[in-house]
Amino acid sequence: MGAGGWVVLIILLIIVFWFVVIYNSFVRMNAGIDNAYKQIDVQLKRRYDLIPNLVETVKGYMKFERETLEAVINARSKAMTAPPGPEKFAAEGTLSGVLGKLLAVAENYPELKSNEQVKTLMEELRTTENQLAFARQYYNDNVMKLNTKIGQFPSNIIATLFNFKPKDYFHVEESAKVTPKVDIKI
Repeated sequence: MGAGGWVVLIILLIIVFWFVVIYNSFVRMNAGIDNAYKQIDVQLKRRYDLIPNLVETVKGYMKFERETLEAVINARSKAMTAPPGPEKFAAEGTLSGVLGKLLAVAENYPELKSNEQVKTLMEELRTTENQLAFARQYYNDNVMKLNTKIGQFPSNIIATLFNFKPKDYFHVEESAKVTPKVDIKI
């Protein structure tokens, strides 16, 4: 084999190596996104488990807030049964909004705030909400990296060849971004 043949062989090996590296990075990114989504599921499960305990504990104190408690229970049910993807994201956003309202309403009941069980449950729920926010941010960061790589040249060639698709971001619905208004009428 002559010098020209070796040059062509080396160039082909470099192209194959580059191809493998880019392909493997897409596989790794997809696995990272799947893992990040599962971490959100872990925090959601914890949240789903805490909500009924909190609702049952505060029911007696919040005689005038049945509507808020029912909204939390309904939003929890919808979020638990929503299919993965945009519907799940929307249902979780709604649940976050009504939970925020429940926590805001609970702040206006002094005897409720002083109950140790309620304080513990609310602290656990706040901690879970913080961990959930972090898990969502981590998921979105991974989605951004993948989506960017899919759009960039020359990795977009491999993305197209192997049908790597952009992923959806986890976002909060506009209705869940509104600060809850609390009106306690006794």
